[in-house]
This record gives sequence, structure tokens and C-alpha cells, in this order.
Amino acid sequence: MSTLTRRAFGAALLAAAAFATSISYAALPLAELKIGYQKTGLPVVARQQGVIENALESKGITVKWVEFTAGPPLVEALNIGSIDVGWVGDAPPIFGQSAASAIVYAAALAPNGKGEAIFVKPGSPIQSLADLKGKKIGVGKGTSAHNLLIAALEKAKVGFDEITPVYLSPADAAAAFASDKIDAWAVWDPFFAIAETRYNPRILARSSDVLDVQTYFIANRNFAAKHPEIVTTTIGALKDAATWANANKDKVAEALHEVTGVPLDAQMLAADRSVFSVGPVTPEIIAHQQETADRFFKLKLIPNAIKISDAVWTAPSN
Repeated sequence: MSTLTRRAFGAALLAAAAFATSISYAALPLAELKIGYQKTGLPVVARQQGVIENALESKGITVKWVEFTAGPPLVEALNIGSIDVGWVGDAPPIFGQSAASAIVYAAALAPNGKGEAIFVKPGSPIQSLADLKGKKIGVGKGTSAHNLLIAALEKAKVGFDEITPVYLSPADAAAAFASDKIDAWAVWDPFFAIAETRYNPRILARSSDVLDVQTYFIANRNFAAKHPEIVTTTIGALKDAATWANANKDKVAEALHEVTGVPLDAQMLAADRSVFSVGPVTPEIIAHQQETADRFFKLKLIPNAIKISDAVWTAPSN
């Protein structure tokens, strides 16, 4: 089979999967909302408080929570329709959109710029981002930390081809960092907070120093088109959870500790520097996300150039 034929066949399979997902959403009344999440931040608060369940109860809809270790597999699950909505950082939906995934941005959550960083152990000879030349850096491919690493190196005038990215899940990267198999690590909370309490690392850059980015509540495109009222109801419930979380960060830390098993001191550190909010995907946010997408395409990390605004969902007016 030629390369062209394989590509055509693959495109046909993607189209068929999207069509099948669309038909399934159209044919069946909604009985269950499937939510993808990672055990960090607002999703954990919302789940513990049952705000989404309460908001959907009168509609006869139950909620199923599906856990993911990182954003990229969550985006893939959205694409194939095995979940309906979910939370991710800035980079995963860019990789997904470039691969023609059936996803849309439904809302923007506050950035956690202070809770994501590139760091090294305190005894490392690496003193600055410039010293990362020729070094091995652990990072999750297609994650928000991947974006931080690229942007931070760019700001320090270090080419991405001058370092060796070691693509690892957070758990695997933690083990590699502990055993000095990588020289530096780029990751988000609570993994960053755990490393801070365990190693007192030297921080080379935080996302807040380098980027103006958000995290996102995203949805399967066909689901959002078929069930816009469910998406808007869910977003409204999330806003209530965010209001509570901002006023009760100590309880947020306790909730995260109970759910994740991460030590309370690390969760307190993560919660204290978090900001909780849910709002629309504004033109300014779209512009910043487009800058990230263009950066990834320039480095050939994504296969196709994309227009972020093409994947932004707008709730229908009443």
C-alpha cells in the first residue's frame, strides 16, 4: 500500500469514526455525562462536591468520571467519543486539533503558571536555562509542560534541538529525576509540589515567568453540538465550584490529599498558589493559544498548521 493510499485510508477511518460518534449522539437520549479529568485542581473539587451531579440530576443524567494521567490521552478519548468533556492544559488540544481530532474549546480556566516549572536538583551544576544545552530534560510530550519547555528555551535563546527531550509520563519522570537519569524536569502540580517538598529544587523557570496561557474545559465537537445545554449547565456548576475553592484553599488541599494520596504539605503548596475561575474563551486567549500552536508547527512538533478559532465552541443564544 502506497503512502498516499495509507493516508487516504486513515482519513477515511477518522471520518467514519466521527460520523459514527455523531450518529450515536443523535440517536440516543443522554443518560450519562462522561467526564475526563486528572487528579489535580478544580476537577477534584467539583467531583468531591458533586456540583455537576446536582446540576444534572433534574435532567435525569448521571455523571461518570474517567481518570487520565495526562492531557494527550484525554484528548484522544474525546476524539473517539469515549468521554464527552474534560480538562486539559494548553498544549494537548493543539496536538489534537492538528491531528483533526473532533474537539472544541468550551471554557477557559485560570492559568496555574506558578504551579508548573522547569527545575533541577539543588546540587546540580545547571544554574540557568542556558545551561540546559546538551542536557536531558524529562517532560510529557504534548503537555502544557512541553509548551513551557519550548517557550522557556526560546526566551533563553537555546534551540530546542540543542537539548534532549526525554518524553515521560509524570510518574516515570519522577523516577528518572530521583535516579539522576534526567538532568532537569518540566512538570505541573502536584508533581512539581512533591518535588519541591522532597528536593528543594533549583527552579529555572515557571510558566508564569514565560507564558500567558490557560487551562481548558473542552468537549467532543459532536457532543457539544447535540447537547449544548448540558455543556453550559456543566460550566455553570464549575463556576460554583471555583468560587468555593478560591475561598477554601485549605479544604481544597485536604480534598486533593484524600483523593490522590499526595502528602498534605505538597497539596497545600499547590492549592495556595492556585487560582480557580471559569470563563469564556476570549479573543485574547485565542491569540495566545494561536502563538503556542504556531510555535509547535514551526518546530514540526505538530503535523499541520491550525487556526485555534476554528475549534472554539460558542453556546447558542436563547
